[in-house]
Amino acid sequence: MKALILAAGEGTRLRPLTLDRPKPMLPIAGKPLLEHTIAWLRQHGITQVAINLHHRPEAITDHFGDGRRWGVHIIYSYEEQLLGTAGAARRLQPFFDDTFVVVYGDVLTDMNLTAMLDFHRRLKRRLPLLATIALYRVPNPSECGLVGLDGSRRITCFVEKPPPQAVFTDLANAGVYVLEAAVLEHIPPDRYHDFGHDLFPALLERGAPLYGYPLGPDEFLIDIGSPEKYHQAQREWTNRLRTT
Repeated sequence: MKALILAAGEGTRLRPLTLDRPKPMLPIAGKPLLEHTIAWLRQHGITQVAINLHHRPEAITDHFGDGRRWGVHIIYSYEEQLLGTAGAARRLQPFFDDTFVVVYGDVLTDMNLTAMLDFHRRLKRRLPLLATIALYRVPNPSECGLVGLDGSRRITCFVEKPPPQAVFTDLANAGVYVLEAAVLEHIPPDRYHDFGHDLFPALLERGAPLYGYPLGPDEFLIDIGSPEKYHQAQREWTNRLRTT
């Protein structure tokens, strides 16, 4: 199986830490976040990895090369102009010829990806499924992309960062997706397109079956998109390593 790690963002909220490196290269417990992500993918059987690049790309390519040191094969997709999360996947359409995983480059997690893949495959046997989206509970719902589910975990709505008065759940987009290659046909080529803002709401409007996969209470996931979250991730991940 193959995966895309989204690593092209400029990490403006984390400056000056990201002036000389992309956000996924910030250290967590002594090594870049991206090393943790690749090791996690490898743990769940994913050895073919694509990484999109834009800001300070050499920090990633010089460190990882072709990926063999980490037991994976890495290809790179350099974006002269940012294409957005979905646009990045669309550009790599020839690489993704079957079910694949997308993970945001600022996500640190130990979630059971194998269990999520199994959930997706079971649904796919009986539905024209395009996407399964990992979800986690957040204390600040108005700062996240929120996802509504019905009793079967089918997604009923997808709202990106609603105002406080419009919050309807604390289940948020976790930035980990299992996607079918067919979903790429719904993404316009060569222009900016975002999963949360553009693609998923459009698919729901068309009645496409999208499903949510809530993380369990013992699974860890945090994004490092702000200085507060970055420091929290360093502290909590180090504590987690000590107790596991």
